[in-house]
Amino acid sequence: MPHPHDKIVSRDELARIAPALRAQGKTIVTCNGSFDLFHYGHLVFLLEARAQGDVLIVGINSDRSVKQYKSANRPMVPQDQRAAILAALETVDYVHIFDETVPMPFLDVVKPQVHANGEEYGEECIEAETVRRNGGRIHLIKRVPGLSTTDLIKRIKTTG
Repeated sequence: MPHPHDKIVSRDELARIAPALRAQGKTIVTCNGSFDLFHYGHLVFLLEARAQGDVLIVGINSDRSVKQYKSANRPMVPQDQRAAILAALETVDYVHIFDETVPMPFLDVVKPQVHANGEEYGEECIEAETVRRNGGRIHLIKRVPGLSTTDLIKRIKTTG
């Protein structure tokens, strides 16, 4: 089994890995997010995403991009630690940290056959055009009720 840190890959490495996987007939699944304060809802999401294909590649927002699209107080957990947690999971094959606030450049390199996203974002999520242009489809996953990092932070603040 590879060491978790070996599963954290650069954009250049993805540009080599993804075509090789497709050439082997593997179905590539992607998903993305900040994955800050990893919780049960994240695990359920990743397990369903992985069930859609042979290889799961997770894109995570860098610290800089999380600060830009969430808040100056986020993330709670630094990007290298978030990436290592995800890479340690058996269900995750590769992790890529991206600096953009949107995942489309990551998706343009990987060209997944399936992109998993939260049901709350819908079939026409921001990733949809890029995924479909590259021959893939969107798979929507139901959120575990009451479980989001934002909700957890609110609960911690009120009970803290």
